[in-house]
Amino acid sequence: MIEIIPVTALKDNYIWLLENKINQSTVIVDPSEHEPVLEIIKTRGLMPVAIFITHHHWDHVGGIDGLINEYDIPVYTPKKEVVTGSTNSVSEGDVINLPELELNIRVLDVPGHTSGAIAYYAEKMLLSGDTLFTAGCGRLFEGTPAEMHHSLTKIKELPDDTLVYCGHEYTVSNLKFASIVEKNNPLIEKRLATAKEVRKMNRPTVPASLKIEKETNPFLRCEEKSVINAASKQAGRKLDNPVEVFATIRSWKDSI
Repeated sequence: MIEIIPVTALKDNYIWLLENKINQSTVIVDPSEHEPVLEIIKTRGLMPVAIFITHHHWDHVGGIDGLINEYDIPVYTPKKEVVTGSTNSVSEGDVINLPELELNIRVLDVPGHTSGAIAYYAEKMLLSGDTLFTAGCGRLFEGTPAEMHHSLTKIKELPDDTLVYCGHEYTVSNLKFASIVEKNNPLIEKRLATAKEVRKMNRPTVPASLKIEKETNPFLRCEEKSVINAASKQAGRKLDNPVEVFATIRSWKDSI
């Protein structure tokens, strides 16, 4: 009954529309721009009922004003961040009831990329913003390695068949880095080849299952011997805890 529609925006952003296919009620997630969203809403005859924001960065909130000028709908934003246009501040423990979509959305606190970032989870679907990317994770603009590692560990505890809907199309570049970290992981090479073919057809590589993320995303594999060894070699010393491993590979990727 729920269809999740990717709307491409800016250079590589995804805005997600959650549509009830029966009544056309729709939730808009991280609207970086309003024009492409309004075009799809009007073409498909959709009825917006809410906006979800994962964090305060401009490329996730830039379309709010244009949308609320057209539709009088609630805007859910992180409680620990300031977002212009917010009507409902939410944090972990909150559940957003959407009767129009027959969904109850759990809010998760996932600081790291920003200090107050949140994710939305329901029905084996995770709207992860810029915290967990397909085959990667967000840069640490405001949070610490310990915070981000804790956030990713929290996400890892969700069911394997959870589908991850992130905010950007970064899969190919992330997998290229993953193949450097784990040179002998055949699942990474297979996924990279598939992702390249998908992008040649100009199709999204997102979403991806949490299962394949656990198998191929180095930032979710900081307890794996192969990742520990690669990070230790990069750091020039033996690393003995997952946060150090995470911090090393995040810094490593930032330097490439």
